[in-house]
Amino acid sequence: MLDDATVQRATTDLLSTPQALGRAAGALPTTAGVYAWWAPPEVLPSFPGPINTSDAGRRMLYLGKAGRLRSRVVSNHLRDSGRSTLRRTLAGLLMPTESYRTTWTDRVVLIPKDEQRLTRWMHQYLALTWAELPDPVPLERKLISQLHPPLNVEGVEPGASRDRVKKARAFYYGSAGPRPDK
Repeated sequence: MLDDATVQRATTDLLSTPQALGRAAGALPTTAGVYAWWAPPEVLPSFPGPINTSDAGRRMLYLGKAGRLRSRVVSNHLRDSGRSTLRRTLAGLLMPTESYRTTWTDRVVLIPKDEQRLTRWMHQYLALTWAELPDPVPLERKLISQLHPPLNVEGVEPGASRDRVKKARAFYYGSAGPRPDK
């Protein structure tokens, strides 16, 4: 059951000072929880998000859940567009300026060189906060509905940010061309 104290503790943890990704990757626990990705105001400025008042106005861009926080962030979000909605969204939004290229495997993925470039971009611009808890699923839904991170689509009210994210994701998927026949 999700009580107010759990929501408040998780919110406080997520709104704490974001950690640079190099430091965060080593500090992330292997337990379950929720996590938030933060960016400085000049990165993706057309996506308003909750402001982190303790860190030079960084904005929350995305909020997620994980059964194992470290594995989800390090092995998926910082490595593999095939297993990360965040990476696919960022790639779709950044394709016009970064010229990322995609290909088909069993799904659309960035080519290996561009996976590495996106990871470097994330390390340069993004930071992370997290909160540990045994059952993150109901908390993720509640926090998304309360905090409105602009790169989330599920659980977010319709609007301009959500429409742009959906369009960026469609652009990403379309960039690989038609699915090749097997």
